[in-house]
Amino acid sequence: MLLDFHSEIYSWIRGGLFVLFVYHFLIFFQNKSKLYLYYSLYLLAISVYFIKHIVSADYLELFNYTNFSFQFLAYAAYVAFARELLDTRTHLTKWDRYFEFAIKILLMLAAVFFAIELFLDYNFQIKAFTVVAPFLTIFTLVSYYVVITEINDSSTYYFVIGSMLYLVLANVSFLELFIGSDPFIQNGVQPMFFVYIGTILQCIIFSVIIGFIIKKIEQKSKNAEVRLAVKLKEMEELKMTALQSQMNPHFLFNSLNSINNFVIKNEVEKASDYITKFAKLIRVILNSSSSPTSMLSEELEILGLYVKMEQMRVSGGFDYIVNIDNKLKLETIKVPPLFLQPFIENSIWHGIMKVSGPKFIELTIKAEGDNVICVVKDNGIGIDKAKEQSHMSQKRKFFGIEATENRIRILYQNKSVKIETKDISNDTQTGTQVSIQFPYLTD
Repeated sequence: MLLDFHSEIYSWIRGGLFVLFVYHFLIFFQNKSKLYLYYSLYLLAISVYFIKHIVSADYLELFNYTNFSFQFLAYAAYVAFARELLDTRTHLTKWDRYFEFAIKILLMLAAVFFAIELFLDYNFQIKAFTVVAPFLTIFTLVSYYVVITEINDSSTYYFVIGSMLYLVLANVSFLELFIGSDPFIQNGVQPMFFVYIGTILQCIIFSVIIGFIIKKIEQKSKNAEVRLAVKLKEMEELKMTALQSQMNPHFLFNSLNSINNFVIKNEVEKASDYITKFAKLIRVILNSSSSPTSMLSEELEILGLYVKMEQMRVSGGFDYIVNIDNKLKLETIKVPPLFLQPFIENSIWHGIMKVSGPKFIELTIKAEGDNVICVVKDNGIGIDKAKEQSHMSQKRKFFGIEATENRIRILYQNKSVKIETKDISNDTQTGTQVSIQFPYLTD
């Protein structure tokens, strides 16, 4: 069995090497990494070298020209592969120059041995190889020693182990040049059997190393994606905090202005009551300001305090109606802090403040598919008329709403976020309706 190159074990090894060649060559075309190119060329040269054992006698003469040349080409590709695998340009700057020089020597030897067969004969190639082989072996062993002592990496150890297996077994077959093939044949084995075994073992180990490298690259890519996601989240939180820090002074200024109005009108009791509610509201806001998000249940509590304050300021007061869908768990829904307050404030000061008679603001919160819908409705003069009557710039007048819209979009990354403001005035009624839609995300 081990004497016939057409037997299964030799066929399996040749087929396995060729499959590995095709596989890594295709990977090279995908990512253009020289690591896969040099390794696939090494496998190709070895595969072509082994074909000589199964071709007909008619083509055997051709392989006499290429036999040793393909060996040297394989070794050149092997050294180039090792440089890429071990990154000797970085870890072995000095020795990397020797490796680069070795590749040139091996390519030159491939051409020289072809010329020897062309002008002399195959036996002269064998004699020349017996001279060159010991030098290659010594250089290889010294290189392994340098590599394993200078590069402390698991891939390096496996690479040296795989290479040493091939080197030892190849030199067993190399003994044929000195002792002949009879000792091998008498023991029922072809001299080249050891080269076959050494090659397949080496290539299996190399393929495993490449697999580990691919896994490391994928892991690094995943880690980079996670770090990027964390950084993006931090940036979003910073943006939301910045917007919130801009919006809070806007709200505080209006509240302090109301206190000032009560004092000017000498309405001491109202001013005292207002300051009490204002203090309580500020305390609640400060408690919730440490996080870029809060629960919707907390927001409604803060909003209720704010509305009670504003009801004191509005002449004749106004009704505040809240409708909540029973399917929603408000204590688990994340929202930006004070995200509804600017819409309620806008309804008060640009809507119901400018109409006479009964006034109301209705807040409806409901579930609609995978989204939460918050609807703020009032019976004010309507947004279209409010824009006509106002002399303030659009940017200043609706700053709180604009900032809140940005915070909502940042929090939910614009996923299913929709904010719509429309004038619902007609012949029988006036008013404005704002619809805020965002994903039903729970903590």
